[in-house]
Amino acid sequence: MKANKRLPAYLFAAVMGVIVVAHPIRVVAQKTEEKWNVQVDRVDSGDVNLASSFQIAIYENLVGELNKTKKFSQVFRDGDHKASDSPNLLILKTTVEKYTAGSETRRAVTTVTGATKLTVRSQLCGRDGQVIVDRVVEGNVRFMGSNLRATHNLAHNVAKGIKQSTLPQPPHEAPAEGGRL
Repeated sequence: MKANKRLPAYLFAAVMGVIVVAHPIRVVAQKTEEKWNVQVDRVDSGDVNLASSFQIAIYENLVGELNKTKKFSQVFRDGDHKASDSPNLLILKTTVEKYTAGSETRRAVTTVTGATKLTVRSQLCGRDGQVIVDRVVEGNVRFMGSNLRATHNLAHNVAKGIKQSTLPQPPHEAPAEGGRL
């Protein structure tokens, strides 16, 4: 006679009951957290002689990298009229402090020289101009890649710094006159 390797139904139910009691399924109410919106201002080249292609590339990469962070409800471009009506708006100001032009050819040949380096001051400000986050951030390309790759690395580092920053809670909007809470 063969031994039955299956668990009897009543024993299976008892084991499952113990597992459910020992590890209850928890339903946690999701708290809807208000998020900030951010407007990315144009990149200020400051006193640095920076090609407009680098300014545009920094700006475009900042918009893309800030969207990837998921830290903001919306990322607005400079001049977007929707931003002025947006509640909880922060403004990202970026000023280039240093720029070292590199050479793709020198990087490819020596891998020691020819690095492109960018240093910016990145400030996240409230509508009133109060600075909430202020950082000096660098971006570079040292080995392989185009010179504009430094702008991507820079934007990535700016977004990473903002993502790791603790922002204050956005202010709650007051209900409209005569409106309900």
